[in-house]
Amino acid sequence: MLNSITENLTTTLSSAETTNLEVVLAMIVALGLGIIIAAAYLISNRYAMNRKSFSITLIMLPIILAVIILFVGSNVARAFSLAGVLSIIRFRSAPGDAKDIGYIFFATAAGVGCGVGMYLGSSLFVVFMSAIMLILEKLNLGDNGKSKRLKIIIPEDLNYENAFEEVFQQYARRHVLQRIKTTDLGSLYEASYEVTLKAGTSEKEFIDELRVRNGNLNITMTLGGE
Repeated sequence: MLNSITENLTTTLSSAETTNLEVVLAMIVALGLGIIIAAAYLISNRYAMNRKSFSITLIMLPIILAVIILFVGSNVARAFSLAGVLSIIRFRSAPGDAKDIGYIFFATAAGVGCGVGMYLGSSLFVVFMSAIMLILEKLNLGDNGKSKRLKIIIPEDLNYENAFEEVFQQYARRHVLQRIKTTDLGSLYEASYEVTLKAGTSEKEFIDELRVRNGNLNITMTLGGE
């Protein structure tokens, strides 16, 4: 009986040691893949907002998912418990770029692959997808110029529909009025445009021309979304 107990204890400790080694290996591989994914994101999104925090998230996500999958394993009770814990989590961040959502799925897939032990397949997947994203960024697919978001404060007595048409024709290759709203208790309008400037256009000259038309009221121009 003593020998049987000793053998069972040895088997249990060996199994636990193997499991711990698997967890450590999965975390190390997931960390490396997360760093590759974050590097690809930083290179292909030079002008994105919150780049630092999002890149850190991309590094953390594969590790967390890999460990969760290893902990749950094939245990149904653990899976339901985990679902109950995760159901209380609420994400308060504002919706981001569509590309950011793609990178979340990218990191998720890498973490799942590490969790089920497919280290080689996960590594090949991450390298392949990262190369694709960098190639697409290099080719600038769908990029039709310097896309800008333009907000112009307009006096109440100025017709915003045609007030800036000549300026847009001179400096912009494309412009679209996206939104118009009243502000300052209805005494002013705020017009939001998406503008693609012509090659070699001076942004300062463009804004100065707009200031002449809107009575030197506030004008805001930022980098447009993709």
